[in-house]
Amino acid sequence: MGAVSVERLDLSADRAHLNLSTADLVERVLARGEGKLASNGAVTVFTGDRTGRSPKDKFLEDTPAIHAKIDWGKVNQPITPEQFDIALRIATEHLNKQDEVFVFQGFAGADLEHRLGVRVVTQLAWHALFAETLFIKPGSASDAGDGSWNHDWTVINAGCHKLTKEEQAELGHNTPTYIAQSLEKKTVVILGTEYAGEMKKSIFYAMNFDMPEQGVFPMHCSCNVAKNDETSVALFFGLSGTGKTTLSADPDRALVGDDEHGWGPKGVFNFEGGCYAKVVGLTREKEPQIWDAIRFGSVLENTKIDPITRVPDYEDISVTENTRVTYPVDFIPGAKIPSVAGHPKHVVFLTADAFGVMPPISKLTPEQAMYYFINGYTSKLAGTEEGVKEPQPNFSQCFGSPFMPRRASEYAQMLAERIKQYGAQVWLLNTGWSGGPYGVGKRFSLPYTRAMVAAMLSGKLDKVPTREHPVFGLHMPTAVPEVPDSVLDPRNTWADKAAYDQQAAKLAKLFRENDAKFEMPDAVRQAGPKG
Repeated sequence: MGAVSVERLDLSADRAHLNLSTADLVERVLARGEGKLASNGAVTVFTGDRTGRSPKDKFLEDTPAIHAKIDWGKVNQPITPEQFDIALRIATEHLNKQDEVFVFQGFAGADLEHRLGVRVVTQLAWHALFAETLFIKPGSASDAGDGSWNHDWTVINAGCHKLTKEEQAELGHNTPTYIAQSLEKKTVVILGTEYAGEMKKSIFYAMNFDMPEQGVFPMHCSCNVAKNDETSVALFFGLSGTGKTTLSADPDRALVGDDEHGWGPKGVFNFEGGCYAKVVGLTREKEPQIWDAIRFGSVLENTKIDPITRVPDYEDISVTENTRVTYPVDFIPGAKIPSVAGHPKHVVFLTADAFGVMPPISKLTPEQAMYYFINGYTSKLAGTEEGVKEPQPNFSQCFGSPFMPRRASEYAQMLAERIKQYGAQVWLLNTGWSGGPYGVGKRFSLPYTRAMVAAMLSGKLDKVPTREHPVFGLHMPTAVPEVPDSVLDPRNTWADKAAYDQQAAKLAKLFRENDAKFEMPDAVRQAGPKG
């Protein structure tokens, strides 16, 4: 059978529900038995056996037009155009057999000059609700345009269909899950996984390829701005679970977005219209803005509710630790709508160090900023990817390797140019372990981290003396308001100082082994760990 185009999808009006209202989508979710209504008004759903992304099952169509621009390897795994067309055919045939499908048409990108039109076609009503929540819906509060829509990218979500053995053989694959993306056809095909994050991250991947050609630096970061000073813009880079959403949800600052942004000629803009926050252990006391944002129109993933009271149990991780909620960004009180801001004054790299040896806060030189951005050291946290059960030390270039089709040096150069042009100060925050590695130490205190961020953004650390870490060369402030001095040097928090030195040396060696993979100026390489 020959290639199947996107146009072969049956989107006739009698079966394809286009941009239903939130209330209608929730009604469909409940009527179809796809989810339940929690006491706070959110829809609760379960994603089946896949409760996180499936990076080993994600593939990119390799064509002459894009081949030289891609950093091929474990992240960007190539498939032939023929394989992509097979996946497209399987997904299209599956959706065409359904009595009804749901279609969302909206945007990625709050800046009207740098936005992509996105169409999502899915079998599940809750996937359409997820898309409506995460992307920018024409005519919504997040849409600064005239409500018109242009079509760039299509996501064909046939995640309910698991590949048969015959289909696996046809594709040359060995699992029921297959995510295929074509940068040339601007199409994403999802098979065998109902985890909605695959839709979100596929469009982020698209933006990470398309935006540099428009002079926009795409970033895996959250962003906020001071409510009393629009020039006080801050970015928080980091992988899932490191604190991007938590630290950017600040009652004294307006949220621009919690995960994906572009830094263009006019400043920063959100790629999305919503937030996708982890809810494990969530309490109103710790994260009041996120707690209050979970209401009608939001989607709770893999979170159990009491069968009688329907109250969500955020402590229950029996399904996965990667329990999540999605909600429109304007559910956060005082959020910046439309989600655009000026050029950042502060750029923060978040690392969840499972070794427990990185300082909780460090001031970076421009060379250190490039070094730590290229290496992107952090930990994969439990549940964020299929098979990850506990924190694993991990280097994720540009703090977003799974979503970066281009080479790390290209993104790092864009960051360096903007830091220099706009005079942004770069910081490294360890939101991981203190007093010992994972299993011995504890996650660093969130109130202390919040205090460090507040001091940083207010300028209270501008003139505070620093001391250089003997291994990593990082410049550690000697005092931070409302934070004990004893925790600012991580070695002080370890009972066994010799064990700390051994772990620090071990991590420094891992950095050097990782940085050997990249081309970088000598001054940048020398800004890394010593020894």
